[in-house]
Amino acid sequence: QVEIVESGGGLVQPGGSLRLSCTATGRIFSVGAMYWYRQAPGKQREQVEDSVTGRFTISRDNAKNTLYLQMNSLKPEDTAIYYCTVHARETIIAPTRQYWGQGTQVTVSS
Repeated sequence: QVEIVESGGGLVQPGGSLRLSCTATGRIFSVGAMYWYRQAPGKQREQVEDSVTGRFTISRDNAKNTLYLQMNSLKPEDTAIYYCTVHARETIIAPTRQYWGQGTQVTVSS
């Protein structure tokens, strides 16, 4: 079984920074694509991409099966639950499946 563990969320003031981590653990043969999503209250879940304004940066450490989301200059509208999703195979013959983490809360407020 593949497990997705997210960490790094919390309460931060506007203009502050947070770094989220997402690690795929457990029975893993290979890890493919990894993405960040977020869901704000009352809104649909949306994919988080490297921001064109340069506020968010996504990076990956393949050796650790870990995805990072560096968030700078945070705004109240960035408040959401941030989720990580991973496409992985448990064995050499298993199909690729998509796994989701439980999410980590990010609250931007003064």
